[in-house]
Amino acid sequence: MPVSSQSQAGDESQAYKALSDSIFSMLRVSMPGIIQSFDPIACTCTVQPAISGQVSDELGNFKSQPMPLLLDVPVVFPRGGGCTITFPVKEGDECLVVFSDRCIDFWWQNGGVQEPVDPRQHDLSDAFAFVGPQSQAEKINNISTTTMQMRTDDGVAYIELDPNSHAVNIVAPGGLNVTTPLAKFSQAVTIAGLLTWMGGMVGSLATGTAAKITGAIEFIGSLKSNGKDISDEHTHNSVQSGNSNSGKVN
Repeated sequence: MPVSSQSQAGDESQAYKALSDSIFSMLRVSMPGIIQSFDPIACTCTVQPAISGQVSDELGNFKSQPMPLLLDVPVVFPRGGGCTITFPVKEGDECLVVFSDRCIDFWWQNGGVQEPVDPRQHDLSDAFAFVGPQSQAEKINNISTTTMQMRTDDGVAYIELDPNSHAVNIVAPGGLNVTTPLAKFSQAVTIAGLLTWMGGMVGSLATGTAAKITGAIEFIGSLKSNGKDISDEHTHNSVQSGNSNSGKVN
């Protein structure tokens, strides 16, 4: 019995659809993932894809299947012009995995422009991990809608740039440590708490001197030197009122 052209067309359509489904099931573009480990030396990570894959049985039916771990995935940090923003990537961090059009092996090893060592395309082996996407289960709270912040996830510590006032605000409950040979402030400095100098400045003009101040100084309140009051209320020993030089401060 001859097969009708309509049946042939239907069979071809189903075959093309099955082929198309098979091709697209193997095509990788991007998907969310979960960091399993991070190598700070190689700047790579191991990622568990957060979306299950699909495989087809003998009848062409697709069923869910866990995706394999992605190994040696380069981590993408914001970088350029000799500067990089890094953060401590941890197990459990969410990320976006993007798959390259071509094999990245030679490029990853050597940089520059390289030939693809393998003809694979959009393959699981050629992933990049962008750390930062947030599911609703892992999202952070209290995001500022008026300033740019570099912050801890809990929002307790942050550096903030305010585009309206042009102020830079630093909130650091754990302390602020600055290591530099010289810090310069172009205008007035206000300190609300205690100012403590732990060591003298080193230099040909100020060796052993804790501070060198040029200009007038106005103190409001008491002033002590080596535990002795040298403000306007202090007294001297071994002296009587008159024109003689005074003794040491009591």
